[in-house]
Amino acid sequence: MATAAEEYGQNKIHPHKLALWVGIGSIIMMFAGFTSAYVVRRAAGNWLEFKLPDIFFVNSVVILLSSVTIHFAYKGFLQRKEWQYKGLLLVTFFLGMTFVVLQYQGWQALNNIGATFTVNPSSSFIYVISGLHAAHVLGGAAALTVALTHAFILPFKPTLRRKQRFELVVQYWHFVDILWVYLVIFFMLNGS
Repeated sequence: MATAAEEYGQNKIHPHKLALWVGIGSIIMMFAGFTSAYVVRRAAGNWLEFKLPDIFFVNSVVILLSSVTIHFAYKGFLQRKEWQYKGLLLVTFFLGMTFVVLQYQGWQALNNIGATFTVNPSSSFIYVISGLHAAHVLGGAAALTVALTHAFILPFKPTLRRKQRFELVVQYWHFVDILWVYLVIFFMLNGS
């Protein structure tokens, strides 16, 4: 049986990784479109200025921490440190779910300061953009669920195929983390 390197050639990308990168490119374009629309609509006037609730910054720490934990889970996988791999993968999943819960609390905090979904386009953009991001985090959580199933149900055996699947999860998770940091900085710089 051919190895992945032989099957796809030494310098070619695995088709699953290419599909992931195309998907990430599409997501980047979508969020670029939304943030561009935000800037254009803001310039049109009738824009409610408000301070982004602090919970969104707490959320940023949580999601960045999840990037650290999945990185070291992957390192544990590569180094055949089974409990590091399994434990940190589980922590990453719980941090991802914590992010989603904190995101909901962030929306409640927006609502409490009068920045409801329908009060002004400025708050509507925050809900839509952060909601779409939360949906992508949930998609990542689904991928983490599959990775956790492999980690805890299958015998620990770091094969090339499992490594490639886990790499896809790790890359996507890092992407949604970086995307969130970009969005929070964007909102801060653009007067939300």
